[in-house]
Amino acid sequence: DLGRLDIVVNNAGVVRDKMLFNMTDDEWDLVIRVHLRGHFLLNRNAGAYWRGESKKAGGPVYGRLINTSSEAGLLGPEGQANYAAAKAGIQGFTKSVAIELGRFGITVNAIAPGLIETDMTRATAERIGVPYETYVAKAAEQIPVARTGTPEDIAAAASFFARQEASFISGQVLYVAGGPKA
Repeated sequence: DLGRLDIVVNNAGVVRDKMLFNMTDDEWDLVIRVHLRGHFLLNRNAGAYWRGESKKAGGPVYGRLINTSSEAGLLGPEGQANYAAAKAGIQGFTKSVAIELGRFGITVNAIAPGLIETDMTRATAERIGVPYETYVAKAAEQIPVARTGTPEDIAAAASFFARQEASFISGQVLYVAGGPKA
């Protein structure tokens, strides 16, 4: 409708948390497919579009790919082997794609959220049988800024990566997690 593609935020995700020895092949495959294959397909198609636009223009164009990883990709939480593997993969994938698409004027970065108050977080608390408010309060105790994140925190990071002023930043992973875990 707007005539061109400038910014892509890749934010699809699912969880199927289980200890490794209880995880089924289907639970592993679903999480890997949604996260890694989903990022692959969207990055490939957006990159192909921008590469074509760059050839038409005779030089670099404006394009921003913003992938969504997670601090789980660095921390590897218990019961999240599939999720942690997928999110770590997205970080390496982001760096590779940034190198491939940079010559066309495209930046590729990733946001790695910590605990963000979403429906998915609410479902996790429900699944483990903890009241949501208790789950969030306990999580905040482990976060250096003493609070959990909001969707607006992630939107601010995406907005930063989407700006022209961020055109020299590519292949980076920005942890939006309230500080490092001890």
